[in-house]
Amino acid sequence: MPWPWRRKSRRKLARIAIEGPIAAGTRKRVLKALKEVEQRECPALLLRIDSPGGTVGDSQEIHAALLRLRQKNCKVVASFGNISASGGVYIGVAADQIVANPGTITGSIGVILRGNNLSRLLERIGIQFETVKSGLYKDILSPDRALSAGERQLLQELIDSSYGQFVAAVAEGRHKSEEEVRRFADGRVFSGAQAQALGLVDQLGDEETARRLACELAGLDVEKTKPITFGKEKTKFGGLIPGRSLFTGLSDWIKLEFHAGQPLWLHRP
Repeated sequence: MPWPWRRKSRRKLARIAIEGPIAAGTRKRVLKALKEVEQRECPALLLRIDSPGGTVGDSQEIHAALLRLRQKNCKVVASFGNISASGGVYIGVAADQIVANPGTITGSIGVILRGNNLSRLLERIGIQFETVKSGLYKDILSPDRALSAGERQLLQELIDSSYGQFVAAVAEGRHKSEEEVRRFADGRVFSGAQAQALGLVDQLGDEETARRLACELAGLDVEKTKPITFGKEKTKFGGLIPGRSLFTGLSDWIKLEFHAGQPLWLHRP
């Protein structure tokens, strides 16, 4: 469908916020918003990230969509908020420029996969699992037993592959060699100031600093151009209940925490 205001949009600054753990819901919302930004031909995007990271696939899809948007001559500036770690970094490095507060928590470049060994607890309460499987590794990370040496090696290879993809993305986005990235990509976290010294961040500043930079890159009037936010989460009646947003965020975190068997690009303090 043609956008009747497309011509005006060519002089507008778009804004998308990624807040909280990155999972399927975030991916769907952000991809839809990015498509709208592309259709309206906005010359610049201010990407606000305040996230500890999340699932690997969802982060990769957002990263890929941002790169496609840049190919349409849309300038992208990422603004790291309170925290932009792990998957938040993966998404951020798809931007042309990254701005972070001096005290932003960022980094945590790495992959984690966790299972739960409840065998001793299950034994105490008299619960046993009866498993019939088609292959040796079909019940890998089953909670009723410990990993075998072969299973641990198999999962380590999976994590190493995912980690290699993460390092490659950071190296490409930050114009560094993979060897340089691996020197600090061991899961540690940094302040925004430390990240700038490592070349993970371009400038120190707040979201306003990022807005002004995005305008400059796109040739927009820095003083007059205000961002238009795309992809706002829909407010339902339940959202008016006090504490509802906190409960929703906690629920998302728990889902990720106990999603056994799925590699995560997620900062765990």
